[in-house]
Amino acid sequence: MPSLTITDHAASKGTELMATDGVERAEPGLRVVVKGGGCSGLMTHMEFADGAGPDDEIFEHQGFRVFIDKKSLFFLGGSVLDYKDGLTGAGFKFENPNASNTCGCGESFAV
Repeated sequence: MPSLTITDHAASKGTELMATDGVERAEPGLRVVVKGGGCSGLMTHMEFADGAGPDDEIFEHQGFRVFIDKKSLFFLGGSVLDYKDGLTGAGFKFENPNASNTCGCGESFAV
């Protein structure tokens, strides 16, 4: 099965953000889906979710869970999920070893 590494910073920030967004979730986690789009061809869509879907793989670190469907995991397997704070914005970012090309803004990739 492909792997996903979640950094300590991503886990703590994700847990913090879900705790402060005012939404009650029985099984909280971050849902990640790879979709076509962007200037490089593929984009990751992320949103907080309540539980895994039937086709999702579940990755967990420090109690923070990430739900990724098997098709998306094909593109993201072996990646590292981190949370970046920077001048151009803050958010979850993937370091994806499968990406052969990324766009200048870092929002899309190609494999």
